[in-house]
Amino acid sequence: MNPDRHARTMLPIPDRPAPGLTTYDAKDPDTAYPPIEPLLPPDGAPNVLIVLIDDVGFGASSAFGGPCQTPNAEKLAAGGLKYNRFHTTALCAPTRQAMLTGRNHHSVGMGSITETATSAPGNSSLRPNTKAPLAMTLKLNGYSTAQFGKCHEVPVWQSSPMGPFDAWPSGGGGFETFYGFIGGENNQWDPALYNGTTPVEPPATPEEGYHLTEDLADHAVSWIRSQKALMPDKPFFVYFAPGATHAPHHVPKEWADKYRGKFADGWDVQRERTFARQKEMGVIPADAELTPRHAEIPAWDDMPDDLKPVLEREMEIYAGFLEHTDHHVGRVIDAIDDLGALENTLIYYIIGDNGASAEGTLNGAFNEMANFNGMAALETPEFMRSKMDEFGTPSSYNHYAVGWAHAMDTPFQWTKQVASHWGGTRNGTIVHWPAGITEQGGLRSQFTHCIDVAPTILEAAGIPEPTMVNGVQQSPMEGTSMLYSFREPDAAERHELQYFEMAGNRGLYFKGWSAVTKHRTPWELVGGTLVAFDDDVWELYDGNADYSQARDLAAEHPDRLHHLQRLWLIEATKYNVLPLDDRLIERANPDIAGRPTLIRGNTQLLYAGMGRLSENSVVSIKNKSFSVTAEVDVPEGGANGVIIAQGGRFGGWSVYLTGGAAKFVYNVLGIQEFAIEADRLVPAGTHQVRVEFAYDGGGLGKGGDVTLYYDGDAVGTGRVGATQPLVFSADETTDIGYESGTAVSPDYTPQSSRFTGTINWVQIDTGDDDHDHLIDPEERMRITMARQ
Repeated sequence: MNPDRHARTMLPIPDRPAPGLTTYDAKDPDTAYPPIEPLLPPDGAPNVLIVLIDDVGFGASSAFGGPCQTPNAEKLAAGGLKYNRFHTTALCAPTRQAMLTGRNHHSVGMGSITETATSAPGNSSLRPNTKAPLAMTLKLNGYSTAQFGKCHEVPVWQSSPMGPFDAWPSGGGGFETFYGFIGGENNQWDPALYNGTTPVEPPATPEEGYHLTEDLADHAVSWIRSQKALMPDKPFFVYFAPGATHAPHHVPKEWADKYRGKFADGWDVQRERTFARQKEMGVIPADAELTPRHAEIPAWDDMPDDLKPVLEREMEIYAGFLEHTDHHVGRVIDAIDDLGALENTLIYYIIGDNGASAEGTLNGAFNEMANFNGMAALETPEFMRSKMDEFGTPSSYNHYAVGWAHAMDTPFQWTKQVASHWGGTRNGTIVHWPAGITEQGGLRSQFTHCIDVAPTILEAAGIPEPTMVNGVQQSPMEGTSMLYSFREPDAAERHELQYFEMAGNRGLYFKGWSAVTKHRTPWELVGGTLVAFDDDVWELYDGNADYSQARDLAAEHPDRLHHLQRLWLIEATKYNVLPLDDRLIERANPDIAGRPTLIRGNTQLLYAGMGRLSENSVVSIKNKSFSVTAEVDVPEGGANGVIIAQGGRFGGWSVYLTGGAAKFVYNVLGIQEFAIEADRLVPAGTHQVRVEFAYDGGGLGKGGDVTLYYDGDAVGTGRVGATQPLVFSADETTDIGYESGTAVSPDYTPQSSRFTGTINWVQIDTGDDDHDHLIDPEERMRITMARQ
């Protein structure tokens, strides 16, 4: 092995030309220069593949005893190692930023998701430039880097097509290639995709068989093949992060139907079956106990009999969704194997970025956005039964019930968001690396955490942790390399101290013991009463003898509990956890949260062709009066199509022309639709089409009166009975002159939505209107600029 000639602690690696003879004439026989050599990592550095599945509990996949078949995970584990004490942060964006940087989530500003960022350093969603991501370090050391799938680490005010792109994967994230989506979740049938930083449309429709996970795998396989064909001497780092199995649970029907009848006995019986299987497989200790179901989670027997078929179908779809995801992960792994590169590829298959999601309400959801708006009551049992055959299809945006989430976290307590207990933070993880791991089918039980992944990969590649990246001195990684455990199954664990915190749920692990307190319940997204932090009840568990946190020892060991509580406070101070922040709805408001907004003032001017604008890129019209005015040129014979649309099939609003007449539709969660249509056509020529919405007031989500105008003259009136108070969609966007994604109104499809006239401009205004329902074109820009 040749000695490494590079000084790799300073990145980019400085060019250091060797001194020597410089001749005058290149033909001089003494003219000699060393050959130009491409930058490569140290000899023997492995390829790296990180697979991170979304929202999967420890007890979901068959690789860890669960009911969802994951044969590719099992195959990988049979040739490598399973880790049964690997931990995440209890929420997606924090886990991802922590894993990709090797630092605790509050250290990199990701105390929660980007949509609830505040101005506090630990919750700002801004990664300090003193904590460069792993992909950047690997790229600057000669790796080819690519990410496929979900990126939830971009601050919301930087998530428009205009960036800035410092936090985007292919901007400042260190990935040379990115194909996927920005945000927490996406419609698997009709996603909002980016290729690098450019918005792109899916290559096919659901009717043509499109599914996001398959598309991501196609791109990953193609990229890996190209990389090895063109740069065979250069290792790759691929981060494959499908949106699956985060809600919405979308999967081809045949995959869900494989599980018909398998969940008829309900979630309590399923927990017992999974628990028995976990012991039989040896993925949990023989003396582990099944933790009890808390009173906040209903028993299966207490659920209404007429709802149980819907609940069964929810779980059948989820199980098919996870198996479908594993199938496409297998395609990526097979592509590496077919290239002969599997032997020296270090693979992390992390089955869940947190515990199973309990955000789908006690009954589950046909449209999960109902719960995110505090409107879950609209989805009555009768409504759910009427929609049962549509669950998992393109007409749904579904999620399963809390009871199933709890069962998927067997044998632990609680779920996603609950960072105190292992149900929220312990995820089954598989490591496979034939060149670096000789044992096949081994089990490792050392305490490990997602911040350990980055230092492990650097050590495996022989690359030092950088002290300087792009001219900025770096702070040390906070994780501990797991490499020692690859060859030493019984080695003493090296990661002995770790804090946990999410929305006030908090815990501390120290040398086998854990002190924890649950502060809030994850499915109570809107409303609910929270106790003061100092009134939270702490529990104490001895992990050396109690794998699942089943026996609370707080009363027996008060001094130890107090010691761990003090340690938690010290760690929280060290890593920017304080101040604790258990607000949810308040933090959705940027003015209250203290984060920047892309749009200032109460007026926004938009132009035809603008699109893929997230809700944070558009002035908010929620819970207030507003107007939308568009200047359009209508050809002889009339025009049709979308002027402006925000959201989509599962909630939003649209102003459009149909049959030549203006129409305003407000779609509440895909459940209620309110339409107001003009009583005449828009004449040929240049005209202003205007919608005024007069909000009722008196709280959130109220209705209002609507008036349509042509050139200041009223042409239609009507009423919207209710509105969405908090969010239209996690993935649908605002588009001018067309509509991407799914359609707000059944009057058109995205393919038929393009406006057939000309749109000169569209103005949204949530301020006082003093223009008599008509905007003077000469004053339009002056007014807009003044209001901003």
